[in-house]
Amino acid sequence: MRTTRREFLLSSGALAASMAFPTSLLAQTTAPRHGGVLNVHLGSEQRILNPALRASTGVYIVTSKIIESLVDLDAAGKPVAQLATSWTTEPDGKTITFKLREGVTWHDGKPFTSADVQYNALELWKKHLNFGTALQLYLDAVDTPDPHTAVFRYSRPMPLDLLLRALADLGYVVPRHLYEGTDVLENPANTAPVGTGPFKFAQYQRGQFIIAERNPNYWRRDQPYLDRIVWRIITDKSAATAALETDQIQLSAYSQLTLADLDRLKQNPRFEVRSKGLEANVFNNTLEFNFRRKELADVRVRRAIVHAIDIDFFIENFLYGLGKPATGPIPSTSETFFPTASKPPYPFDVKRSEALLDEAGYKRGAGGTRFTLKLVPIQNGEDVPLLATFIQQSLEAVGIKVEIVQYDIAGALASVYKNHTFDIATGWHQYRGDPAVSTTVWYRSGSPAGAPWTNQYGWQSDKVDKLIDDAASEIDPARRKALYAEWVAAVNDELPIWMATERQFYSVASRKLQNGHNNARWPSSDWHDAWLSA
Repeated sequence: MRTTRREFLLSSGALAASMAFPTSLLAQTTAPRHGGVLNVHLGSEQRILNPALRASTGVYIVTSKIIESLVDLDAAGKPVAQLATSWTTEPDGKTITFKLREGVTWHDGKPFTSADVQYNALELWKKHLNFGTALQLYLDAVDTPDPHTAVFRYSRPMPLDLLLRALADLGYVVPRHLYEGTDVLENPANTAPVGTGPFKFAQYQRGQFIIAERNPNYWRRDQPYLDRIVWRIITDKSAATAALETDQIQLSAYSQLTLADLDRLKQNPRFEVRSKGLEANVFNNTLEFNFRRKELADVRVRRAIVHAIDIDFFIENFLYGLGKPATGPIPSTSETFFPTASKPPYPFDVKRSEALLDEAGYKRGAGGTRFTLKLVPIQNGEDVPLLATFIQQSLEAVGIKVEIVQYDIAGALASVYKNHTFDIATGWHQYRGDPAVSTTVWYRSGSPAGAPWTNQYGWQSDKVDKLIDDAASEIDPARRKALYAEWVAAVNDELPIWMATERQFYSVASRKLQNGHNNARWPSSDWHDAWLSA
């Protein structure tokens, strides 16, 4: 019988029920206050600070204040103007025209123009950005008829709704004049970024902090309100909580604190613990398989592994009940694309797991072991190593020995996506409103070698590739949804990746922080209107 953690992890009352979104202690009608320093928790070191090359919330939480995208999202998750002010599409979906904001300058004083957008789209997003390469696969050209017009030309239709939703995350623009003619992956601006945003990069002290100062020439006049943002790198979660409670930091976003501290801090009137303002980033716990390992190339073995893991038990006893078993790569929160009547495809069933392993020819040997796997956890949050250990214990029960190999996050990403020195891996996948933004890239072949959070597993399916491409270029909404339903059925059957859970992120914010979490991806937005009460 398993030992439950819930009895000693949970305080009285259910965390999910108690995480309401209380109104700020300061009336919302109070005029914004200029000045002040916002201190923000950064839970891991960032080797690159360029969101045009690396799509990651760990990058966005810093550089979206410095570097801006063509569009952002509003509180309802709908695209709104940022560097682009308007957009139109031709009936065939192959030509999309953006009008760009005039009077915008880079932090070094040079003008922002359509030439910058052209360069980013063709040289960075299409060639290097880990999710952008798939999204922009059929982008042939970007015309620049004048400094404030960019015309995207595709060889296959690009649904406008898809492109706009994607560009909130995959449409960040860096200055062409600093990147053109350089090795873009080694460019110094990747760690000392220059943008058009409300804050200007000032300093990056490795292992300690990143600082950005107010941009006095920002295109939103009289903003930002804050003088400075300091991201304090605190890898120890207990130390981060202590920093919050002593007002050394005022914000920790994207569930970077322990679940126990989230539960405790919700009772403290000085803080808000909330998922509101993070709705655009639903996430899954993942289990990824390396198909270079012959055992894992057999779908019966992959199915057996999933059948052996009681994910309901894991959610209830290790995640405070925050989440539910996933039914595939599209979450139930996606009203537009979630397949109806979906259910988890491989429920917990130890007998079925044992039978599949026997059928695949992997009988128990001496000591009851069938074979051994190397598991690499990609350390996004505390739940990742917990799930790794739970998988290790679960698979031992069906005769599979699991050795867990620990790296820091950079080492884990290299092991899984570049060097392939793993058998199975656990981590996070984020769904960003449309499967083609950052989800299908986990399944489609053809991503650049080493690109993190993409298909680097040695698995390829012509059927799946075609479904992904057809759905991404389908203009008719009903047909597009039907194609994604076919795609979900296909990848659930093949199981190249297991999306184990469906979950939401949480932030902990000091009540001093005003205008926080006022759009659907607020921790990854620009914070131009955020301010601190005295």
